[in-house]
Amino acid sequence: MKKRPSSQRKRGLDPVDCEMIALLQKDGRIPNTEIAKKLGISEATVRTRLNRLIAEEYIQIVAVSNPLKLGFDIVGIIRIQVDIKKIKRITAELRKIKALWFIVQGTGGSDIYTEFVARSIDELNHMLYEQINTIDGVIRTETSLILKYIKRDYDWGTGMD
Repeated sequence: MKKRPSSQRKRGLDPVDCEMIALLQKDGRIPNTEIAKKLGISEATVRTRLNRLIAEEYIQIVAVSNPLKLGFDIVGIIRIQVDIKKIKRITAELRKIKALWFIVQGTGGSDIYTEFVARSIDELNHMLYEQINTIDGVIRTETSLILKYIKRDYDWGTGMD
């Protein structure tokens, strides 16, 4: 069996990683020095682990905003039914649409679920009819609008808790 170099090998999550993630889910701006103090490890260890967690896509550190308060009058979900044989090319095209900030492949009545932001109904119309529905292999779209956020918590921990 051929081993990958250690720089390419994903080692998974350990309890320290999980504790770091839990702290960052509560406050993404917590300083590395504070994480180190709370976990009883060095700041250099926190920095190294944090860089690995980001590089291996376990976490992202971003400001989670409320698009309805930032000038996006229309926020919602688009469910897309596609020709499965063309799904890789379709998802590649969808990734190019900036207004689609969340794209997943799923089960159920649709093959792809997306979340979007738009400044106006005209912008939504353009995205639906000139960008998404013109992609070869898109069969049908269904759009639902978000009227108000009721709960938006991101501190669910890890599956290892």
